[in-house]
Amino acid sequence: MSRKRVERDSVGELELPLDVYYGVQSLRAKINFPITGQSLRKEQIEGLALIKQAAAQTNLKFARLDQKKAEAIEKTCQEILAGKLHEAFITDPIQGGAGTSANMNANEVIANRAGELLGAELGSYAEVHPNDHVNLGQSTNDVYPTSGKIAALKLLDTALPKLEDLAKALAQKAEEFDDVIKVGRTQLQDAVPIRLGQEFAAYAKAVRRGIEQIKTAREGIYTINMGATAIGTGITASKEYLEEIVPTLAKLSGYPFVQADDLVDGTQHIDVFVDLSAALKQCSIALSKCANDLRLMSMGPRAGLGEIHLPARQNGSSIMPGKINPVLPEVVSQVCYAICGNDMTITMAAEGGQLELNPFEPVLFYKLFESIEALGNVAETFRIHCVEGITANRERCQYLLDNSLATITALAPIIGYTHTAAIAEEAMAKGETIAEILAEQKDLEHLNFEEIMDARKLTEPFAD
Repeated sequence: MSRKRVERDSVGELELPLDVYYGVQSLRAKINFPITGQSLRKEQIEGLALIKQAAAQTNLKFARLDQKKAEAIEKTCQEILAGKLHEAFITDPIQGGAGTSANMNANEVIANRAGELLGAELGSYAEVHPNDHVNLGQSTNDVYPTSGKIAALKLLDTALPKLEDLAKALAQKAEEFDDVIKVGRTQLQDAVPIRLGQEFAAYAKAVRRGIEQIKTAREGIYTINMGATAIGTGITASKEYLEEIVPTLAKLSGYPFVQADDLVDGTQHIDVFVDLSAALKQCSIALSKCANDLRLMSMGPRAGLGEIHLPARQNGSSIMPGKINPVLPEVVSQVCYAICGNDMTITMAAEGGQLELNPFEPVLFYKLFESIEALGNVAETFRIHCVEGITANRERCQYLLDNSLATITALAPIIGYTHTAAIAEEAMAKGETIAEILAEQKDLEHLNFEEIMDARKLTEPFAD
């Protein structure tokens, strides 16, 4: 049998394995919150480590922590940032207590490892104490939201380049398809000519607009409430610590953090996460609209529009041989649906705060991190496995254009709407092309239809 140690907290005693770095409060949280079956994301664990390292440096600078303890804490934090000790973070990401369990998990792990470096036994806290030393000058209520902001920023650092690469790929397709003229549609009905390149250029612009909105929302994440401690009054934090902790964390993390000008407001309100979630949702909707269009334009391939070819990625049916489905556009839309659902959770979590604190950040972060990661991942796989391999079915586009009524709108300013509509109706009734019907119009022989209805010119305002 493995050896045990006993630790006590305000609730009572618990047995722990002798060799684990977490403590009684971490274990109690694991018992209390078996919600998702997951652990904290590594990005948030890294965020907690950065905060504890910054606090140790700040407290050492102003002699609130002796050098021996501060250096042991900092070395432990560096180990965590290097990927070690992550298995000791055992709390579920969705937890009651406004993140206290996650904060104490970090405090206990760092205290135990730092104490071990100084010769203490695990669980004794004889050299380094979780609350008195690791958590010095802090509260869960400034540590936890700040760790969430660090995690969100780290995830955005990965996701945004993937979105930008997708926008570039769409723009490259816009150039490639600039000479492909096809039928433009409104309400799924034939409308007027458009270039396939124009459609892809619009997709690229929509994605880039989404990227810019995410970047704008990211600016709000740089404002943090470190130094607020419990409710924004800074209780237990020294004046020097209050002034130094944010610049220290900014230097360590590489992010341009600034301290909230009103720490009470910065502790009560988490609307910056609502802004970021809304931007993620908007960008995902732009991607999904693009994906929907690609599915429609590739429909068939023989009994539908068939204007473009999507790369074949996998068998589309367990029963229909040879069937290939648009699986990449489909997964884009599913990610959009998930992000929209997450946005609702984030909105309600932000709204649910009471008085001096919002206790619902754990579920908010769980969904926010999921949205950021999923959006970046789907952008990457959509680009690599779909967008970059799209080809235009030029012959099909030309055939549909020739047999549509798309170019006849150009006649309306010359011969009037009513006369033009009659020609269109006749073409529909006889199953003939517009060109064939116009050839029969003796009263219009003086018009140069080829010039008036030049499809390329009709795709640009005031084309030469």
